[in-house]
Amino acid sequence: MAADAPRILLAGGGTGGHLFPALAIADEIKALRPDAQFLFVGTAQKIEARVVPQKGYPFATIWISGFHRNLRPGNLLFPLKLVVSLIQSFVLVRRFRPDVAIGTGGYVCGPVLSVAARLGVPVVVHESNSFPGVTTRLLERRARIVFTAFEATRKWLRRPETMEVVGTPTRAALDAADRETAARTFGLDPAAPTVLVFGGSLGAASINRTVETQLGPWAQEHGVQLIWQTGTSDSPRAEERSATRWTGPFIEAMDQAYAAADIVVCRAGATTLAEITRLGKPAILVPYPHAAADHQTVNARTLAEAGAAVLVPDAQVESRLTTEVQKLLADAGARMKMHEASRRLGRPDADRVVAERILGLIKR
Repeated sequence: MAADAPRILLAGGGTGGHLFPALAIADEIKALRPDAQFLFVGTAQKIEARVVPQKGYPFATIWISGFHRNLRPGNLLFPLKLVVSLIQSFVLVRRFRPDVAIGTGGYVCGPVLSVAARLGVPVVVHESNSFPGVTTRLLERRARIVFTAFEATRKWLRRPETMEVVGTPTRAALDAADRETAARTFGLDPAAPTVLVFGGSLGAASINRTVETQLGPWAQEHGVQLIWQTGTSDSPRAEERSATRWTGPFIEAMDQAYAAADIVVCRAGATTLAEITRLGKPAILVPYPHAAADHQTVNARTLAEAGAAVLVPDAQVESRLTTEVQKLLADAGARMKMHEASRRLGRPDADRVVAERILGLIKR
């Protein structure tokens, strides 16, 4: 190992939207500097605990969880968890001695990046959503750079001069999958029309309910295949496998799922939209109605107004979703126009831009 090998600490998780940009950044730094050393920090109960070790990166955990605005018994433990997580973060930072600490969102970033900044480590934050999360707003005054996906984020920051609009990093592996291999990964026919449905790693109750009662039966009757991720928090009564359906709580190979699909039905989180526009996938977007500042509707409207997606409000899912899927599958010309419009919105170089800036920061 070279003496000047960069040491990169990354914190982010809780959801795929926070985790996958961190993985994309790490992959790109590793491509630019194969000698780089990494340490991911997350929690033991969330998606990062499973996915990060699978990707081959060292992983450590701290004891922290979110603080809920409504009264919950778990809130009583929050002060203790915060103290413990700060101590754990101090030990991890002192032991690993990072050249830079990168946060991509989620409550795990708070203790880790706060400690890193106090110990003199340069801190970098990436915010994928148009409305910055609580952790980003707390950390931005200590950050050297705040990378964002949207120009609109600037008005929410107290130090907008640190902000750089780069898009949301996405994994280059998304480009490598092919439809035939991908369909067979899910036990499906590559020649049959296929719809990918997911609501994020936690699922989406309204989408799941509509798939179960309307879209699923219609698809089976008309030979349309579904790849249906139900999420871990919502397990609808679904047949695990049939001639027209793959169903599971989580999709490990999202690159394969995208490649197999003709259209995508999903929420409108920033990371999901970055992946869709990188690939140019025609999409039906159902924004999460309770997102802060309704930022998912803002995200979805950007794609819809550009002709890259159809926006279906959550309250209209049961009345509109199946009809919109039918219309889009029946019109290959409309799908091609959406594909082209989506690709024009994509920022496939976001991971490279962020990685190069971070390595440049270390050199300075």
